[in-house]
Amino acid sequence: MPLIGWVIVLVAFALIVGSLMVLRDNANSMKISDEKMKKIQERKAEIEAEESAEDREQW
Repeated sequence: MPLIGWVIVLVAFALIVGSLMVLRDNANSMKISDEKMKKIQERKAEIEAEESAEDREQW
């Protein structure tokens, strides 16, 4: 492979690794407000209750 091919491969690899590092660094920076978190937990509880009711109906 000519030199330019290796340069392109290295640049592509560096871009991929750099993007993954940025994603890792920003993964926990998204804050969810207490109000939204409460709504999420309430909806999750509703869904679990519905699923358990459906499971009981099947038996």
